[in-house]
Amino acid sequence: MTANAAGAAPSAVAVLDGVSVRRHTTGQAILDDIDWTVRAGQHWALLGANGAGKTTVLRLIGALMHPTTGTVDVLGHRLGRVDMRELRAHIGLVSSAQKVPLDATAHTVVLTGHTGTVQPLWRKYDSQVRDRAAALLAELEIKELGERAYGVCSGGQCARILVARALMADPSLLLLDEPFNALDLPSREDLVDAMHGLATSRAGLATITVTHHLEELSPAISHVLLLKEGRVLSSGPAEQVLTAEWMTQCFGRPIEVSRHDGRWLARSGRVRPATP
Repeated sequence: MTANAAGAAPSAVAVLDGVSVRRHTTGQAILDDIDWTVRAGQHWALLGANGAGKTTVLRLIGALMHPTTGTVDVLGHRLGRVDMRELRAHIGLVSSAQKVPLDATAHTVVLTGHTGTVQPLWRKYDSQVRDRAAALLAELEIKELGERAYGVCSGGQCARILVARALMADPSLLLLDEPFNALDLPSREDLVDAMHGLATSRAGLATITVTHHLEELSPAISHVLLLKEGRVLSSGPAEQVLTAEWMTQCFGRPIEVSRHDGRWLARSGRVRPATP
């Protein structure tokens, strides 16, 4: 997906306009007046403290729920006017909470991305679909895992298998909900490299990554949305949002932010007592 005309902005793949979400039982605001546009080819990080509303935003864009007020448009379709199941088939989702048969091979898990099912629907997978699943495993550099049971793969391997699965639908939008959860350092770096590679090779793909750690962001991250208590605190290009000032406001404690070779790092900026 490219710009509509020379010099025009890339098309929007997700637009939240005046979106609020309230709990049905108590009326408590989970999200309050959210405005946000994600465009083709942009790679967003969605950051905020626990309870800030990150998961709810991702569920809205993933066509898993409706807003209480406001409008949500995803891939040119407005929630409430489209079959949510059909829309979800065109959105890639990666989450450590996804249900996957542990005894299924990695190749089989990727195949299920074609049908959007937990269990494989074998009659739906012709030779072309099977070849595509194998090609995606190769693209994620885990071709050797094709016949290995998902349940015996490492955390990092499982994460890349789920990314390959999400790409089976050839989505324009890829959502990653804490994909680095519980990964060790080598596995984290493998996944960071994989995400950077996807951003480089798929010019029109837009991604949104929810994480708690700046170290998990690939150099491809172009934009950041900071949420605080259900509201947008700051939104825009990564270098303008990932600053000590904004991060300190977002998380409520002094935070220092640095960048090295395109990678971000955040740490406590707490002032230490002077040495006598």
